[in-house]
Amino acid sequence: MTLANRITIFLLRLLALGASVAAIIIMATSHDSAQVLGMTFEAKFTNTPTFKYFIGVNILASAYSLIVLFFPTKNLLGRILLISDIIMTLLLDSSISACLAIAQVGKKGNSHAGWLPICGQVPKFCDRVTGSLIAGFAAAILYFLLLLFSFHNVLNFYTLKA
Repeated sequence: MTLANRITIFLLRLLALGASVAAIIIMATSHDSAQVLGMTFEAKFTNTPTFKYFIGVNILASAYSLIVLFFPTKNLLGRILLISDIIMTLLLDSSISACLAIAQVGKKGNSHAGWLPICGQVPKFCDRVTGSLIAGFAAAILYFLLLLFSFHNVLNFYTLKA
């Protein structure tokens, strides 16, 4: 693998790490409270299992990125990293999809189920969740680019070897 390829992979992993850490920090600090009909309720990420899953997957992706950042991508290790990158990309995609569904319900509600939108009452919470989802989506895109680049390198490795 050439130096340019190594630098590209390193930068993609570093950017993905930064986006995942940003998503974790923004989501973990998202909380707001509102008073409705004399009752105070608090909105925070720990109230929703989907948001906990999102943070857990991003913690896993961040730890994986940090560990793999300095691994050489030669021979068998490159194939194992490729499989691990596929798993991380799929996990990030699943967590973002689940969070987007919950965020949509929080923003628009669901009239058929009788769920009211909450973003009018706790806008700070909704804004932070949106920011976290944007950072998480950026991490998922970076992982997808990393995955495409890794596929290219593995296929290139085998065509050069044959």
